[in-house]
Amino acid sequence: MSIATKTLSREQREDLLETLRVRFEKHMHRHKGLVWADVQARLEAHPGKLRSLHAMESSGGEPDVVGRDEKTDEIIFFDCAAESPKGRRSVCYDREALDARKEHKPADSAMGMAASMGIELLTEEQYRDLQKLGTFDAKTSSWIHTPPDIRKRGGAIFADLRYGTVFVYHNGAESYYAARGFRGVLRV
Repeated sequence: MSIATKTLSREQREDLLETLRVRFEKHMHRHKGLVWADVQARLEAHPGKLRSLHAMESSGGEPDVVGRDEKTDEIIFFDCAAESPKGRRSVCYDREALDARKEHKPADSAMGMAASMGIELLTEEQYRDLQKLGTFDAKTSSWIHTPPDIRKRGGAIFADLRYGTVFVYHNGAESYYAARGFRGVLRV
């Protein structure tokens, strides 16, 4: 069963909304011009998205609003934990990579976990935008959406922040490390 399809109790919904509200108000620089009441109304109208945010939160992602898409009017959430979410580390890139491992398989893949949570991996552009809002992945790294040309050759890309600079690297998609997870994006 997908993580994002599990029903939240009333208490879980209220706790999550309160956590998101407090984070929203603490980090107003991430979402200038947006008002919490509008965000909450949108979330309450889309309970599936609230379940996805619960999955992001419970796996250590600390999701927060980072803007609004001017074309679609969707509110955009990114994982804003200082380091790659703890509950999503030690995973290879996707199911194909997971199936290709003959031994020492990780428990899951970044793409598989993201799909079960109802979110997507950040793109390189989104990852760079996130880094403009603070310091993220100074000690860890995060898988990011890999272009098909790279993936079909067996690779995948990840990013981190070192020396005040965002670095994007490549690795075999089947690799996994204790300090590498993934960050997600959710549109509501």
